[in-house]
Amino acid sequence: MTELWERGAEELAGMIRTGETTSAEVVSAHLSRIEAVNGDLNAIVRVMADEARAGADTADKALATGESLGPLGGVPFTIKENIDVAGVPTTFGLNALAEAVAPVDAPMVERMKAAGGIPLARTNMPDMGLRVHTDNALHGLTRNPWHPDHTAGGSSGGEGAALASGMSPIGLGNDLGGSLRSPASCCSIASIKPTLGRVPGADTYPAPDDALFSQLLSVQGVMARNVADVRLGLSIVAGAHHRDPHSVPVPLSDPAPARRKVAVMVEPAGGQTHPGVAAATRAAADALANQGCIVEEIAAPRFEEVTDLWFGLVLGGVHMALPLLAPILSPEALAFLQFAEQIRDAPTLDSNEELWMRRQSLMREWAGFFNQYDVLLTPTWTEPPFKHGLDAESAEDALAVLMQARAVMPANALGLPSAAVPAGMADGLPVGVLVNGPYWSELLCLEIAEMIEAAGLGPAMPIDPITSAT
Repeated sequence: MTELWERGAEELAGMIRTGETTSAEVVSAHLSRIEAVNGDLNAIVRVMADEARAGADTADKALATGESLGPLGGVPFTIKENIDVAGVPTTFGLNALAEAVAPVDAPMVERMKAAGGIPLARTNMPDMGLRVHTDNALHGLTRNPWHPDHTAGGSSGGEGAALASGMSPIGLGNDLGGSLRSPASCCSIASIKPTLGRVPGADTYPAPDDALFSQLLSVQGVMARNVADVRLGLSIVAGAHHRDPHSVPVPLSDPAPARRKVAVMVEPAGGQTHPGVAAATRAAADALANQGCIVEEIAAPRFEEVTDLWFGLVLGGVHMALPLLAPILSPEALAFLQFAEQIRDAPTLDSNEELWMRRQSLMREWAGFFNQYDVLLTPTWTEPPFKHGLDAESAEDALAVLMQARAVMPANALGLPSAAVPAGMADGLPVGVLVNGPYWSELLCLEIAEMIEAAGLGPAMPIDPITSAT
């Protein structure tokens, strides 16, 4: 018998709507699952049990009186700790913000609740989200459900581990440099980094106004165990909002050509690719070809320049912010960022201006590329998930960890949509692939990702956490 915590968000909403189960039963099942497995993973750092039970009771009473619950009616969801939930701290993984209680919901949370969703719990992240590994001094380390000694990714690593282990059916995160997609790959779930402006974001802490690189590279998004739930979540949270001046009212729709033309980059330039990752990426490409796509292996335009652009823009921002952040960061987070700083010289006004000009040149060239190909398929990470803390051990290790995530960087640097979907295993750890597309093509990216999912390349989900090395 399939347990309620094993089911997806859309399926649960349908079961509640038809009376096959109740919201109270669904919430109770997930609270029990959290109690059973979170001690092994530390993915969830605050459980809102009383509020979730009250929300479930309200949903069930509304349904009993004939009210419509919305597309997510009665279904619990989890929220990363840098996304505001009214009445709950938005900690960013920092002791300094442990009591920073948000006065209002973030736009995504507001919309999930309006669609009938019930906030269930808060999930872990690294300090300020500035790491690809989830650990902090406030809440501690999040473990990968597939291996206790390996990273769940970052910065939405708590969400990835919670979803993979059945503690939540759908969750909210964000993405500056793969933070939605890296944990998806590490934990074997699905997600999408939307086009810049597709999903609104608004913060109270640490300040309502972001640095320029964050304004133009970071986005909000949805994570789940299957592509259909990611699509559902995106349809709920997308659209302009008055609190985010960058958000735009672009309809969530795509043209539908008769055949999909897919460019595949199996081994991204700039470093090595693990043989198991390359094999999984080729298997995903073969699955698309078997379903009628036109598939061509080709290098993306000026790929190493795009990764260099991401390093320049993000690390330039880190250079400027680190003197303010250093006193409140954990020693490991500070070490990683100090190592990362060594990758690039400190920015100047001239170098910053050159980067933004180069960004427009690359955006134009990639737009031309997507005039020839519908999507670009790549690995998510070029290596399996690394062991805990590797990124903070040396400058060489910090660079290696960042470079294994180099395929996630173009979507952030250029503002493009990028869907993540499981594609198999390597060395006993999950492997994922990305479906990158032109601006506003989220539904196309998800359609291609769903074709890969349908091929059954990834393992069955959710899983019981593996608590000791095998």
